[in-house]
This record gives sequence, structure tokens and C-alpha cells, in this order.
Amino acid sequence: MSQLSLNTIEEDSLQKTYFVQVLLPVPIPKTFTYRVPRKYEELIQVGIRAIVPFGQKKIITGVISAIHHEAPKEYEAKYILEILDEFPILSQQQFKLFEWMAQYYMATEGEVLNVGLPSGLKLSSESKIQLNPAFQLEQSPYIFSQIEEIVIKLLKKEGLLSYQQFAEITNGKQTSLLLKELLKKQVIMLIEQVQERYKPKTEKRLRLQKEWLDEARLSELMQNLEKKPKQLDVLLKYLQEVPVFKDVQKNEIGIAKSIFKENQFSTSSINTLVKNKVFEDFEVITSRLDYLNRQVNLDHEINLSPAQEQCKNDINTIFTEKDVALLHGVTGSGKTEIYLSLIREVIDSGSQALFLLPEIAITTQMIQRVRKIFGDQVGIYHSKFSDAERVEVWQGVAEGTINFVIGVRSSILLPFNNLSLIVVDEEHESSYKQYDPAPRYNARDTAVVLANIHQAKLILGSATPSYESYYNAKTGKYGLTVLSERYGEGKMPEIEIIDMRRQKAKKLVKDDFSHSFLAALEAEMNNGNQAIIFQNRRGYAPYLQCETCGWISECENCSVSLTYHMHQHELKCHYCGYRQKSPSACLNCESTALVMKGFGTEKIEDDLKLHFPEVKIQRMDRDTTRKKYSYQQIIESFESGETQILIGTQMVTKGLDFENVSIVGIVDADRMMYYPDFRAHERTFQLMLQVSGRAGRSHKKGKVWIQSFQQDHPLFKYLLNYDYEGFYELQLKERHSFFYPPYCRLIKIVLKGAQAESVRNGSKLLYESLITKLGFQRVLAPHEPLISKIRNIYHMELWVKMEKGYPLESSKKQIKNSVDKLQENSQFRKLRVVFDVDPQ
Repeated sequence: MSQLSLNTIEEDSLQKTYFVQVLLPVPIPKTFTYRVPRKYEELIQVGIRAIVPFGQKKIITGVISAIHHEAPKEYEAKYILEILDEFPILSQQQFKLFEWMAQYYMATEGEVLNVGLPSGLKLSSESKIQLNPAFQLEQSPYIFSQIEEIVIKLLKKEGLLSYQQFAEITNGKQTSLLLKELLKKQVIMLIEQVQERYKPKTEKRLRLQKEWLDEARLSELMQNLEKKPKQLDVLLKYLQEVPVFKDVQKNEIGIAKSIFKENQFSTSSINTLVKNKVFEDFEVITSRLDYLNRQVNLDHEINLSPAQEQCKNDINTIFTEKDVALLHGVTGSGKTEIYLSLIREVIDSGSQALFLLPEIAITTQMIQRVRKIFGDQVGIYHSKFSDAERVEVWQGVAEGTINFVIGVRSSILLPFNNLSLIVVDEEHESSYKQYDPAPRYNARDTAVVLANIHQAKLILGSATPSYESYYNAKTGKYGLTVLSERYGEGKMPEIEIIDMRRQKAKKLVKDDFSHSFLAALEAEMNNGNQAIIFQNRRGYAPYLQCETCGWISECENCSVSLTYHMHQHELKCHYCGYRQKSPSACLNCESTALVMKGFGTEKIEDDLKLHFPEVKIQRMDRDTTRKKYSYQQIIESFESGETQILIGTQMVTKGLDFENVSIVGIVDADRMMYYPDFRAHERTFQLMLQVSGRAGRSHKKGKVWIQSFQQDHPLFKYLLNYDYEGFYELQLKERHSFFYPPYCRLIKIVLKGAQAESVRNGSKLLYESLITKLGFQRVLAPHEPLISKIRNIYHMELWVKMEKGYPLESSKKQIKNSVDKLQENSQFRKLRVVFDVDPQ
């Protein structure tokens, strides 16, 4: 044997095996070690996705978080099945953020990955495979193998295939490779559930067949159609819309079939022309963001008033010393223009910017404003978009083709690699807090950490800042700048508190409205103005009650009353979705004396339609905005003036800007003030001030009418004077007295289980364990929450209150150890324990 052969054998025997740590989207507090096949050794990178076996039969997509040569000692490492990416889809900054979120919010990195990664990027054995609706075999530029053609035919026949079915076609050989190829050739799409099946918006179009793009031939055709006037009309209409000889390319694009339908042309004539090969009909997929297709007049200039310019300069000065600036600007002061001016500078420098908003409803109107400045170079990211749409934005951010993203809470988890500025608008909103599933993070607080990781700057903006943020600004942790005047001619609206006790005594209340408010509303409608009515409860009535025996309609799965929805004539639970037909008699004593108690947005809508039959009234709540573009349609209708009165829940309080709104009504202020929560007064003040700010945003004088049975409540004194600072100081004294944030840190621990006794006993044992470790004064005794049963699962809560400076991380470890010890007991093993750090 030659020396060269010996050297080769020695080198092969010394070649190290590669192993990788794979982060999986599962709630397990560790990564898993997998072995790398030789063929993938040159392809593996930190941050790319890999398909791996998990458990006995499951296939799952994870992300490689580390590469090494050490085999696991506890188990034999399985092989990676497939590498899915050429370039990383998770950046190093994201790994740092995921690690912090898992640690701070007492979750696992896998849970963070599961929330952060769009479903379209997470292939698993539960995934479904669907033929891409845009795919046309005859027009595809790719060449397909025999097995690929079999898959295409089967998908056309079956519609959907599971991963297991897909594997059976290939006999388990190269399944992942085949899947990757078909994805690359845009033949298939991956979806998580059948009910979320992706259907892109398509448009049916017509174009003239190429053989008629000759003047002589076309003239001959028209002569032949003279005896068929309806067909000739269709042809002439087409030629009117598409000058085929001036611009042949326009014929290639064609026109929408809907044009003929709108002008009432004969459908049979169109079909005959298609059949006779005069026209060719075809379908095109329009942009998924179809409202972004609309033409807008670009205006790249952002003109700031002297006050706005000064505020912008103040922010830049703050950024020389601090990374976070709080912009406290009254409603209508033009905070958005300041944000966009700063974002424009960031984009022009080649860096990335993130603009966070609390609600999709605000996103809808904001997109139109932003497009006038930035055109279509904006990524939109929120839950109303399909998985495929979110994947497009994710990849655009990762590749650097999208430098500006507007989105809601989940946008904070996008793969930015050159982030310079984050704006969190309406930073006080509780919508920034995720409640389920874990991690239960607050996007506002996470933005502070994200900015630090990227060495970026952060602007928090609000007319009513959260007390935590304002406290941080007042104590010097954040910078603070104030914008105290409205932009242009806008003036702060006048606020009127209506004493409902006096109005009822004088019998001046009709359908839950005071006489004075109805009179003011009527006057504004007669003047052609618009109104916003706020009621923070949807449905028709909160509950039905029997006047004979006192019976109340309750959910059979949850400890709440059923809300009456009159239009569907049914009772619904807003927690579990349970519904039943509204009874005609009491289910307890069979009396027919059933009355509706309270009122929601649906009842307000019906009542106002009786008072103002000629006025168009719309609702904006969860019931009316379930469809993808419902927000857009409702807002556009109101913005155009077609709708005169808009009734809504919290959606109407947040950042909406309408020039013609002269009156705002808050019909049930007391219900918000007396909610059992230490933040109730803060939130009520914020909501009232925010919804009041929707009025008088142009030259028109606005007025706000607030109905209350507690006219003398201290909150109203500060509200009437728009005195945020005074009310903040008052509330801060209470918070200090009762030791609540911002003077302490809170961790809520929720125990859930199917057996009420087991949940109660488990919470008592956990409490006893925690007070021995953390101290009696830091742990509140277990108690039932306001809603103690949801979906037949019983709940108990414990609260941990820790002073600032007390070791937070060691406390969290002690809490987790106590929970682990509790669940070692077979009696409590089935209990689910939820951690909520900084609950809202």
C-alpha cells in the first residue's frame, strides 16, 4: 500500500463528526443535539432551519443554534433529515433576544421561537401540503421529474396532503429533498390547518388573441360581428379601454372582466368571443396587500411645524446621552409626523426602522399615511395577514430588502440585522402585552432590550404614557420631551360630564342616553358632522335576568354570564365561544319576565338607528372586524363621510384621525372605573382622554360628552382640565402606599386544572413553599380570579410582589423549583402552572 493511501486512511479516521444544537418550537427548556450527515457538513450554519426527527414518529423544523463535535452522553444523537436554508433566517441578535425573553418571562426559548417564527417557516409532521394556486404546469420555467409530476397530479386531485402521505409517495426516500425542490419551484405551499388554507386574491381578465393584433384582420373581424351587435359592443368596449396598436404591452395585461359586468354587457357574448378565440380569458394573482395596490399621490416631504421641529431636535439631543426617549404629546399634536421624519433619516442612511402600533385598526389608517411618503417600500406585519404574507415580510427583513416595518406586537421578533430606530406608538396600551401562549411578553419592554442589542434608539410615544414609562422618564432613566399643543388649527375639545342620577330623576334618559347628549348629537348630524360613540363592551346586553326568581344566563363552561346578541338572537360566551339560542322563558322558574341588563355596542347601534333613521351608523368591535379587511372598509367608510356615527370598543380610542369628528360620547364611564384592578383608574383616564382626542382634530370645535352616575369622582376633575400630570401624581401616591408598580415588580402565578379541589390544594401548598423562600410579605395568598373557570378549567392565582433591587433572577429560580417540587406529587402532576411576569 502506498504512503498516499495510508495518509488518506489516517485522515478519514481522524475526520471529526459534526453535531449541532437545534432549537425546536416546543415548550422544553433545552436544545437538542443532532448528528450532521457528511453531505450537509459544508452547508450547516447557525441560524438556518433543519428538519429533524423528534420523538417516535414526529418530524419537526428547528433552527441550528450551535455547531460542535461533542456527542451527547445521555442519548444517541439522531441524524438531521434536511437543511432548508442557504442563508440564516435567525440572526445572532435574535438568538440574544430569544434568550432574554425566555429568561425574563419565565418561558423556554422554544416557546419564543414558536411565537416568533411564522407558521409558513415551520414544517412539521402535522403540516399540510397544498398546491400553490399561482402554479401553472404549462407556464412553469422548470423541468419536473417523474415523481414531481405524480405529486402535482395527486395534489390537483386531493387538494391537501399530510406530510405522512407525502412520504408514502416517495417510500420515505429523499422526502425532504423533494419537498424542498417543489417549494423552490413554487409548486406547493405549506399550511398548518385546513381551515387556514391559503387562497390568494385572483382577478379574471380578458385580452385580445394575438392573431387579431393586425389592423386588416381586426377590421375584418368587426365587419363579421356587425350582425352580432352585443358581441361587437364587447369588442368596441375592449378597444376603448386598451389601445392595442398604440401599446401592444397593454393588450398583454388585458382588462378585468368585472369592467364588462359593471357596464352590464352580455356575459354570454363575452363567453362566445372567448370560445371563438377572439378573446383569451386568464387569471392573475393580485397583491395580497390589495389595498396597497391603490394609487396614491406620493409626497416625500414631511413638513413639521416649529413646535414639531423643536420636539424632533429635543429627541436627537436626548439620543446623545440616552437610548430611550419618551414623547408625551397631546392627542392631535402631530407625533406621527415627528416619528416619520426621524424614520426617513434612518431609511435614507441605509439602516432599518420598526414602527410598532398596538392595534391592526390603527395599522390600517397609518399605512395610507406612510405610503404617501415611502411608497410601497414598507413591510406590514400583523395577524390578519396569511402565513405566506408574513413569510414574505420575514424574508424581506432578513435579506435587507425591507428596511421599514409597520406592525403590531409580534413585529418585535422579526430578523432585523441593521436596526437603528424603534418607535412604539401609544406605548401605554395593554395590547402590547401577550397573554397566551407563552412567552407572555410586553412588546414595549422587549423593544427596550431589542434596541440595546442592536445599539439602536427607541422612542416611546403617547398622549397618556403608562405610569411605569413616565416614572422612568421622571427619574432620569429615559429622556422626556413634551408636545403640549395640537397641530395647526386643532384645539382640545371641551369635556362635559353628564350627571346620570339627576337626568334619571328628571326622567330625561331614553334608551340609556341622556336628553342633552341626544340633542347635541342631533345638532351635529344636522350640520353634517360625524360622531364617535365609545362603549367598552360588545354585544347587545351583558346578560339576561329573570325578574321573578333572579336567574341569570350563565355559560356552562365558564364562570361568566352569557352576553345577549340580538341580531343572531343568541347568548354567547366571549371566553370559550359557547352559544345557545336565547330562551323565551326563564330556565329556572319558566317565567317569561326576562329582562336585558346593561348595554353593549350592538344595543347602542340599534337604539341610535331608531333616533336617527336617516343617518348611516356602523359598529367597530370584534364582531364586525373578523374578516381580513373589515377594519379597512369600516375606516374608509367613516373617513369618506359615508358613515356619520361610528360606535366601537377600545378600537376607536387608539390613534385614529378623522377631520370631521366634532362630537365624542362615552356612554358608560362608571363600569371602567370600578373594575377590580389596581390600574383601573389609570386605564379609565387613559381611555377617556384618548377617545376624547378623536374630536376637534381640524378647525372644527370638538366636544366630548361623558355619562356617569359618579360625577364627583376625583378622576373627572383632572380629566376636565386635561391634567395628566396631576392625576399621575395622585395615583403615584396610592401606588406607593399599597406597594404597586412602579415601586415593585409583580409576578402572577396561575394554577389551572380540571378539578377545583386539586387546584385549590395545589395553590395552598405552593404558597406555603414560596413564603418560606421569598418571605411572607412578598407573596399574596392564593385567591380565585375574577373569572375562576374558563372552558371547564378552574383557576387559582398567587401574586409575588418584590421590591426594586431584590434579586429577581434567583427569585424566579426559587419559584420554578417550588413549582417543580409541587408537580412531583402525583396529585398535582396534571396541574398546569402559568407564569406572567409584569402582568397588565
